[in-house]
Amino acid sequence: MKHINRILVTLLLLATTGLAAANTDRLMRQANRYFSPLPDVMPGSENDTAERIALGKKLYFEKRLSINDTQSCASCHLLENGFAGVDNLPTSPGAKGQMGTRNSPTVLNAGWQDSQFWDGRAKDLVEQAKGPILNPIEMGMPDEQTVEKKIRGITEYQNAFALAFPENKPAITYQNIAEAIAAFERTLITPARFDDYLNGDANALNETELRGLNTFIKVDCKSCHDGKLLGGEMYEVLGKKNPYENQSDPGIYALTKDEADRMVFKVSALRNVALTAPYFHDGKIKTLDEAVRKMGKLQLDEELTDQQVKDITAFLKTLTDKKRQHKHN
Repeated sequence: MKHINRILVTLLLLATTGLAAANTDRLMRQANRYFSPLPDVMPGSENDTAERIALGKKLYFEKRLSINDTQSCASCHLLENGFAGVDNLPTSPGAKGQMGTRNSPTVLNAGWQDSQFWDGRAKDLVEQAKGPILNPIEMGMPDEQTVEKKIRGITEYQNAFALAFPENKPAITYQNIAEAIAAFERTLITPARFDDYLNGDANALNETELRGLNTFIKVDCKSCHDGKLLGGEMYEVLGKKNPYENQSDPGIYALTKDEADRMVFKVSALRNVALTAPYFHDGKIKTLDEAVRKMGKLQLDEELTDQQVKDITAFLKTLTDKKRQHKHN
């Protein structure tokens, strides 16, 4: 009898293990249906030479691109010391100390987004790079010609632009400043453990993270947050099922004046989201847990349980850049 019982237990364990394996395989297939690993290069990088990238990096950190030499791209989009292309402020101060009106989104992986800014008003990284320099609240330069004249007067840039844009005379133009910054930003690619999972490593995610991935798919977060970046490629009403409490910023409506665009924003990409608090366009949501819970209610009319929030949050942390897994203090 004992021998028979041992056999039955063994068979039960084998059946259970097989079922678990089947569920694991199914989840990986589902994940690869809705999401995809980061490619090695970003769109538009075909002409990005080492010289152009090096120049773009220098310009990204160049405070002389601002009206009073106090502000650079890196002032709001920090990259060093574990920062994830943001300053972790609700909104950011500009060159003259005036606060911006929207939360600064990350520049990491940004070249794969369908458009740039919360309202999508820039079609690509080049067009985006042109905006803040001339924005009176941000870097505050009065016009393109003033920017060109200032950079042309800096000896080190004369040679750097000539090397980066040898076919252009003059080489220092506002367009080329933006082209160079965009070339550098196209190198900001951040593979994560989730990419390992999508590429077939079933052990890349632990049990809680896998449960979070399954919940993320099941409750339909993936209807907006899909693709390479888990977002960043479509627009949606913030408050699709239940209204968002802060209605002061009407989203794309401010540009189009079309009532159908009221409270419509670009869907956030979720890569590195664990490092980019606070959240939403207004930066009013302080923690990732709160953001997950609130999005469930606002967009899906789902009252997520504490366990669901914990699991989804655990999964979202697998989207963090491997080099930034230990966040800055």
